[in-house]
Amino acid sequence: MKTSSLGDVIHNLPVVSDILRHFPDATVDWCVEESFAAIPRLHPGVGKIIPVAVRRWRKNLLKAASWREMAEFRRGLQAKPYDAVVDTQGLLKSALMASQAHGPTLGYDANSAREPMAARLYDRKFNVSRELHAVVRNRRLAAAALGYAADGEPDYGIEATPAGFPWLPHRPYVVFLTATSRDDKLWPEANWLALGQQLNALGISAVLPGGSPIERERASRLAAGIPGAVAAPAMNIPDLAALLAGGRAAVGVDTGLTHLAVALKVPTVALYTATDPGLTGVLGVGFHRNLGGKEQIPSPASVLTELQSALA
Repeated sequence: MKTSSLGDVIHNLPVVSDILRHFPDATVDWCVEESFAAIPRLHPGVGKIIPVAVRRWRKNLLKAASWREMAEFRRGLQAKPYDAVVDTQGLLKSALMASQAHGPTLGYDANSAREPMAARLYDRKFNVSRELHAVVRNRRLAAAALGYAADGEPDYGIEATPAGFPWLPHRPYVVFLTATSRDDKLWPEANWLALGQQLNALGISAVLPGGSPIERERASRLAAGIPGAVAAPAMNIPDLAALLAGGRAAVGVDTGLTHLAVALKVPTVALYTATDPGLTGVLGVGFHRNLGGKEQIPSPASVLTELQSALA
């Protein structure tokens, strides 16, 4: 169980790789929020995807269709017995879902879970320090639950083939991930413009995707101010993965897509302005840097310095 959010789901991918490295014949199914189901599908080791729609159901609790979907979801969870049902989310909602499956439930103890009440619903509980990075916590919990050691670097286990979208620039590009869930996590537009103009002088274009209309409007506005830049059309997760895989690097704010870039081993510079990257910053095996922090806004010059190291 790791249902949401996008970054949290990406952080759980190494667990699948760990399990299959220690138990090559294991079948690993994954329960995930429907809007993020494309992420575990990128991992060839994931078997059945069991989508859940808690966010949508909450908004439509009075509709009969929601209750039918909830019943269907429960039937999907109970379709076969499991040797272990591991909840790496540590929330009451994820623990409740885990308890519906056929198999022993395993999760964090009350001192380790994000919501201590969740621990009451597990058959076996494990202590994992909350001072560890999220990726490390996930791996440690699964290792303790299934009886192996979570050693070595995290292996996200995903790849994407670079796509030749017809709208891409005809020269190397860096993906600018400018959108995030909170305004205080945004990097100032003037900084994006300065960085994009500096990269253009080096012969590198900026490509700016965006999800919502507001995000695409921002991407278009920024692209208009950066020579050679392109604002991407609306894209799904597999296409975004292909876009990232074809880039020379990625620069992104505190958002799940920045973690996706690192998972794909794309050289990545992550920008933090309102949160501490210590426990949830980007983490992987390729080139990656976390810049900034709470009320610490990275400068375009510092980002360019890191990018030049990656691009070299």
